[in-house]
Amino acid sequence: MHYLDDLKKVIEINSYTNNKEGVDAVGNIFDGWFESLGFRTTQYQRETIGNHRHYASSHTENHPKLLLLGHIDTVFPPGKFEYFTEDEEWVYGPGVCDMKGGNIVLIEALRELKNSDIEIENIDVLLVSDEETGSDDSKYLTQELASAYDYCFVYEAAGRNMELVTGRKGVGTFFIDIEGKAAHAGNHYSDGHDANLELSYKLQELVALTDLDKGTTVNVGKIEGGIGANTISPHARMTFELRYKSAGERDRVLQTIEAIVNRSYVQGTSSTLSGGIQRDVMQTSEKSLELLNKIEMITQQQIISEERGGVSDANIVSSCGVVTLDGFGPYGDGDHTVKERALKNSFASRIEMSRKLFEHFIKNSNF
Repeated sequence: MHYLDDLKKVIEINSYTNNKEGVDAVGNIFDGWFESLGFRTTQYQRETIGNHRHYASSHTENHPKLLLLGHIDTVFPPGKFEYFTEDEEWVYGPGVCDMKGGNIVLIEALRELKNSDIEIENIDVLLVSDEETGSDDSKYLTQELASAYDYCFVYEAAGRNMELVTGRKGVGTFFIDIEGKAAHAGNHYSDGHDANLELSYKLQELVALTDLDKGTTVNVGKIEGGIGANTISPHARMTFELRYKSAGERDRVLQTIEAIVNRSYVQGTSSTLSGGIQRDVMQTSEKSLELLNKIEMITQQQIISEERGGVSDANIVSSCGVVTLDGFGPYGDGDHTVKERALKNSFASRIEMSRKLFEHFIKNSNF
């Protein structure tokens, strides 16, 4: 498991999304590794976050192309969680499963191809630097590049039973700002327009949009407003999140949100909506299930699939019409906590799976 030494090397460099220096240091290491395999590196320079990286192999004209997708940023600021440890079964550290570990899986599988004298072609890699904060910058690059590909494998962590991911909920984050009118709560109560009260009505209407049977949730995660107990609130704000499993549910909820914002439940108040869809839904499709079946035949193993409520950059590529599967990384848990870990033997099985798939794709010019 020499590749765990490579994992240790990148884990011990802090790559918190806003730590540009650290993220770029990790990216530079991957640059060297991919270039040694014959890939051409394109860096997309950024001022406040790490540079995004696109690694291109040789391309055969009019042949299908495969994109391997990952991210190099992690969630903990410098000094919080930066060590790598291991025992007989597990490795521990920030990113061992989310998702520096997944990046190691994909590059090790490519190394095995190279060591077998198989020329890597029609397979490219994209590593972005801001996935953990929502891919607010990189999603535009990912969307632009996605049009060149027929398939995408995303190397987020596998499921507990080594599942691959065929679907992920879409997610949006929104803000409603409410303007009322301040007044003395004792002397001029009726002169005020209570923004907090308006917020309370809107909150209930928003939460009522939740439909668990359809996988739709609306969560008002933060509210704030007012000045003090003796003043009618002149302003209030709520932050809420929408998650959904289908485009139809997305459209239903978005239309109703607009109606809730435009309606004043408390006379004299007005509201404005901001924010939007962060990553659109990745819906399980006939094409993704067909690809899953082909993977089973190529690898000669049963593949369990699942849909997840959490999002990844798979949402972005899938929304561009690319046949996308996720969960090709190692199995792990505790991600986004100081207990993050990844199962050692899952690296070997995922590397073997990826190598077989890459070899088949190159030799047959398709799956």
